[in-house]
Amino acid sequence: MVISYASVLVAGLMPMVCAGIAKAGAKGYDNHDPRAWLSHQGGYRARANAAQANCFEAFPFFAVGVLLALLTGVDPFMVDLLAALFVATRVAYVACYLADKALFRTIFWTVGYLSVVTFFVLAMQNLQMD
Repeated sequence: MVISYASVLVAGLMPMVCAGIAKAGAKGYDNHDPRAWLSHQGGYRARANAAQANCFEAFPFFAVGVLLALLTGVDPFMVDLLAALFVATRVAYVACYLADKALFRTIFWTVGYLSVVTFFVLAMQNLQMD
């Protein structure tokens, strides 16, 4: 379970990493209005900002899935495995986003999404056994 807890932490921090990538070393960065500044960026900075938004969007579904799986008695090893898979695919997703590799980005997004859906399926199966 330590891996799943750490995975939730890492997934929660990933948007900040993406934001840092979008803003790092930028000339003319305006911390008074960072969203407006980011909206005018292109290339990898714009993609890092989009990855940041997607990481925020994916986090609640993932965190709730981990918690439901653990609370319903899903095998902790399986929860750890799925949580690690999610984080690994999210890191690969961000890397592909930054490198503008759309097909691979979509593949990693899909695998990560399916890992979260699996948390819910396993949780529901455990509830039906009771």
